[in-house]
Amino acid sequence: MKVEILTTPGCSNCSVVEKMLDEMKVPYQVIDVTEKPEYLEKYPIYTAPGIVINEKLEFTGVPKKQELAEKLKT
Repeated sequence: MKVEILTTPGCSNCSVVEKMLDEMKVPYQVIDVTEKPEYLEKYPIYTAPGIVINEKLEFTGVPKKQELAEKLKT
């Protein structure tokens, strides 16, 4: 499973999502979309963070922990 967090500089909600994933012991990659704008072309997020699971944008913003856990099971 591949998990990516699309972030912007100074995104406080991004650290909330990172903490949730850390608690669930899920490895993830953090991608700053200001440094890699090609990600915005692929995943047009309007609010950070964007959570991409297996190449599919699943959430924008902070999801409920339960919803995130459900998506990670599949």
